[in-house]
Amino acid sequence: MTTTSPTAKQPGSTRVAVQRFGTFLSGMIMPNIPAFIAWGFITSFFIAVGWLGNWHPVADMLGGFGDVSKVGWQHAMTALAQDPDGKTFTQYVGLVGPMITYLLPLLIANTGGRMVYRERGGVVATIATMGVIVGTTIPMFLGAMIMGPLAGWITKQMDRLWEGRIRPGFEMLVNNFSAGILGMILAIAGFFGFGPVISAISAFLGTIVAWLVANGLLPLLSIIVEPAKVLFLNNAINHGVFTPLGIQQASQVGKSILFLIEANPGPGLGILLAFTFFGVGEAKATAPGAVIIQFFGGIHEIYFPYVLMKPILLVAAIAGGMTGVATNAIFGGGLKFPAAPGSIIAVTLAAAPAGVGNLLVVYLSVVLAATVSFLVSAVFLLRTRRRDLATEGAGDLAAAIAQTEANKGKESAALAGLRQQTASAQSAVATDRRISTIVFACDAGMGSSAMGASVLRNKFKKAGIDGVDVTNKAIANLDGTEDLIVTQQQLTDRARARNGEAMHVSVDNFMNSPRYDEVVEIVRKQHDGDA
Repeated sequence: MTTTSPTAKQPGSTRVAVQRFGTFLSGMIMPNIPAFIAWGFITSFFIAVGWLGNWHPVADMLGGFGDVSKVGWQHAMTALAQDPDGKTFTQYVGLVGPMITYLLPLLIANTGGRMVYRERGGVVATIATMGVIVGTTIPMFLGAMIMGPLAGWITKQMDRLWEGRIRPGFEMLVNNFSAGILGMILAIAGFFGFGPVISAISAFLGTIVAWLVANGLLPLLSIIVEPAKVLFLNNAINHGVFTPLGIQQASQVGKSILFLIEANPGPGLGILLAFTFFGVGEAKATAPGAVIIQFFGGIHEIYFPYVLMKPILLVAAIAGGMTGVATNAIFGGGLKFPAAPGSIIAVTLAAAPAGVGNLLVVYLSVVLAATVSFLVSAVFLLRTRRRDLATEGAGDLAAAIAQTEANKGKESAALAGLRQQTASAQSAVATDRRISTIVFACDAGMGSSAMGASVLRNKFKKAGIDGVDVTNKAIANLDGTEDLIVTQQQLTDRARARNGEAMHVSVDNFMNSPRYDEVVEIVRKQHDGDA
C-alpha cells in the first residue's frame, strides 16, 4: 500500500496571503488618494464653517448650503431642503456632498474592477456600485471595496462562458449588451440586497470604534497595528477598516482619529533616533539618513529592518503608537483626509484644515509618540550595546532570528522561512542570464522601491555602465519581463511567484545594501565580456 503525505505548507504562507489581500485593498485606495485630498480641501474651504465659508456667494454654491432664491445663480444643480423652521427651499447641491457620496466610492469601485478584469471589469463595477450607493444613506466606501472587485470577477466569469463561441461580426454587440445587462442586474441586486448588508456592517464596525473611544481603549489597536506594519500586513487593516470608517467619520464631524492610527510617523522616528545615538555599526551609520526619509518622505518601511534586527523594539513601536493614539483621543486630534504617504508634511496638510488647535494636538501626538518610542528603544539598545560592540552583530538579521528563537525556546516555522530568505540574501549573486532590466518591487510600487532604484542607478552611473534599465514597480505589476528583481526579504516569495524565471535579490534595506555592489559587478563583467 502506498501512502502519501500532504504537501507541507510553506512557511509564512498565511503572512503572504494577508500581505496580498492588503496589497489588493491598498491598490484600490492609493491611486485615488488625490481625489480624497481634493475633497478634503474643498470641504475645508467651502462648507458653512470652513475657512472661506463667509465668501458669499461662492461658498454658498460650492459648499452646498446656499439658498438659490437669495443667491440668484440659476446654472447649478439644486435640490429641495428644509431650514430649521421646517420651511422648504431650493438649495445648491455643491461639490462636497456629491464627491463623497458618488465620486469617491465610484473611483474605488472602478479601480477594483480594473484590477480584476481591466477596463471591462471597471465599467461593470462602476454600474453595480451605483446601485449600492443609492440603496443606502451613508457613504459607501466599504461597499465599493467589495462590490467593485466582485463585479469585475463576475464579468470575467461571464465572458468565459462564451469565449470563442461568438460568431465573427457580433463581438461588439455581445460584449456591450452582456456588460450592460450584467451591470443592471448587479446594480439592482446591490440596491436591494447588498447596500443594506454593507450598511449594517459599517454600522457594526462604527459601533466597535465608538465603544473603544468611549472606554478609552482605542490605543490598544497599536498592539495589532505596529507589529502588522513591520510584517507588511498593515494595508489590510488600514485600507480595509480605518480608511472607510475614517472618511465616514470625517464627513460627519470634520476629522477622524482613525487616519492617524497607522500614519503617525512618531513611533518610527523615535526608533531611528535611538539607533542614531545608541546603535552600533551599520545600523548607527545609516539611521540618520533613514530619519529624513521616514519623517519627511513618509516611507515608513525604512525603519522596519531596524526593528527586525532587534524584534524587542516592537515594544517601543507599540508604546509609541499607543501614546500617539491616546494623545489624539484625549485632546480630540484627527485628520481631515488620509495622510499618504505618512510624512509629517502630509500629516500637516491633512490636519490643518480642521483648525490650528487640531494641528497642534496632532503635532503633540507625533512628538510624544516619538519621545516614548525613543526612550523605550534607547533602554533596549543600551542594555545590549556592549554585547553588540563585542560581536558586531547588531545589524545581523540572521543573528537576530537565532536570538529570537533562543528566547522563545523552540524553533519557529515563520522564522525558519525568514532565516532561509536571509541565508539566500547573504549568498553571492550568480547568474548566467543577461541582465538588462532590473526592477525594485515593493507593496505599492512607490516610495521605498523608488529610492532603492535611484541608489542602484547612481551606482551604475558611477561605474560607467550604460544599457541597464532600473525601475520600480508594485509586486502585483511584475509581468515576467524582468531579468533581476530586488525586494525586501519579507516580500521575496511573492515576487518569485510573479516571476520565477528572473534572478531575485533579497535585501534588508533598500537604501544601503552590499548586494548592490554584487549586482554592479555582475553587470560589469557581462559588459566586459561583450567588449
